[in-house]
Amino acid sequence: MKKSLLSILFWSILAAAFVGPGTVTTAAKSGAGFGTSLLWALAFSTLATIFLQEAAARITLVSGKNLGELIALQYQRMPWVRWVIFAALAFGCAAYETGNLLGAVAGYKVMGSVNPTLILILITTLSAAVLLIGKTRLIALIMGLIVALMGFAFLYVALKSPVDWHQVAIDSFRPGLSNANSLLVIGLIGTTIVPYNLFLGSGIGKGQALGEMRTGIVIAVLLGGIISGAILIVGTQIQGEFSFEALSRTLAGKLGPWARTFFGFGLLAAGWSSAITAPLAAAITGASLFGEKWQAGSTPFRTTWLAVLLTGLIFGWMNVQPIPAIILAQALNGILLPLVTAFLFLAINDRRFIPPSARTSDLANGILLLVVGVTTFLGLHHLISAMGRIIPSISEWPVWNWLKTLAAFGLMLYLGRQVYFPPHENHDPRADH
Repeated sequence: MKKSLLSILFWSILAAAFVGPGTVTTAAKSGAGFGTSLLWALAFSTLATIFLQEAAARITLVSGKNLGELIALQYQRMPWVRWVIFAALAFGCAAYETGNLLGAVAGYKVMGSVNPTLILILITTLSAAVLLIGKTRLIALIMGLIVALMGFAFLYVALKSPVDWHQVAIDSFRPGLSNANSLLVIGLIGTTIVPYNLFLGSGIGKGQALGEMRTGIVIAVLLGGIISGAILIVGTQIQGEFSFEALSRTLAGKLGPWARTFFGFGLLAAGWSSAITAPLAAAITGASLFGEKWQAGSTPFRTTWLAVLLTGLIFGWMNVQPIPAIILAQALNGILLPLVTAFLFLAINDRRFIPPSARTSDLANGILLLVVGVTTFLGLHHLISAMGRIIPSISEWPVWNWLKTLAAFGLMLYLGRQVYFPPHENHDPRADH
């Protein structure tokens, strides 16, 4: 029991990583705009996160190498593959970073009148100092605790809200997609299945037993998903258009005036801790993919986290509106998910490095492929919707639904064939020799 509790606390870092400004913004806006009808996206992404994080962590436990190191070995003759993965994840981290910094500034503004530019520069400078010194774990732990308390405050308010819980249960399992909600749907998925979390989770699980790891991930991620759902439900109580100010008023109306300041401080803490985590995650991903020349303290390592941090600062300085920027960042990372999930699927099924007893079952493989297919379909749907806003006639073409389905199904078939019927072998590669 003691080991299980410690494992849950250990893996709670993943839940803290995705319950940040992006989750607060995307989930609350989804609730304010569409009621509880998008809860299915959170339910799907929470369950998908459990399977993906378990696979990523299992790679490290059974092979002794994290996800990035294993991909580097798999494609050592094709270095461009590593660069594609790194570029995609670094781009995603940079998108997150803009939202993180703007979210932290927004949290400060909720607490009182401030100069946004001054706060933006201050938070960026403090983040750079922490990254340069390397004392990231203690700061992340403190900020993560504050974010957790904010999350439980949302959970309390959600339970006290006058909602139809029967409808909540129905909406959690009834998918619905349209041009109007596609950006928020892919954003909810992107803010829950954080792509860089798969590399982070693969690297931090060394030394744990397989059973402890699974228990910790399941409970920690489920708790994070429940809190995300609570934020969405609280969003349904917002009167008028969504804003951080409106959300803080809703909390204050349920908990008292102190909740306004508490929410602002929680949003600030979530933004600042994530503003440290995203650049660090990009640098750690580079280190796992490119080896010794990219280790902590090296010029490429520092250049990576500095570039991500400065990207967030530049876009924040351009007076970008925080709520649209945060939602777009989550959506962009949602579009990157099929790429990361596909490489994870191939890695966990690689018989050269994963022993037979630790390989993924056929059922779990089917679920992983379903995640690839669904995220591919949603990503294409969002891109076509975006094109339709520029050229309206494009989105009306009936052929798009067939093409989206064909692309998603085709990618699933290709990945399945690579694992079960590879072209260079005449037998099941998962079978024992």
